[in-house]
Amino acid sequence: QVQVVESGGGLVQAGGSLRLSCAASGSIFSITVMGWYRQAPGKQRELVAAITTSGSTNYAESVKGRFTISRDNAKNTVYLQMNSLQPEDTAVYYCKADTRGGIYYWGKGTLVTVSS
Repeated sequence: QVQVVESGGGLVQAGGSLRLSCAASGSIFSITVMGWYRQAPGKQRELVAAITTSGSTNYAESVKGRFTISRDNAKNTVYLQMNSLQPEDTAVYYCKADTRGGIYYWGKGTLVTVSS
C-alpha cells in the first residue's frame, strides 16, 4: 500500500503563489505516476499536473505556464508550485499515486483559496 499526504494549501490573493507538497510512504517502489488533481465546489475532479518516475510531465491547459510539478526522489515528495493564482484556481487539491497493477491511492486533499 501507498499513503500520500498533502500539505501547503491556504488562502492567497490573486496573483500570488503557493507550493503544495505531497509526501508518499509505504510501497513507494511501486509508484509509476504522481499527480495533482483539484475539485472546485460543484465541479468534477480534474487533473492539474502529473509526473512519471522518469520525470515526464503533463499539465492541464488552464495551468500551463503558471504551475510546475516536480519531485524529490530522496524525500519521496512531489511538489506543485503554483504562480499567478486566480480565483478560479480555488479548489481542494488532491494528490494521487498510481502504482503498477492499476491500483491508485488518493490523499485527503488540501484547500487552496484564492481571493480576488
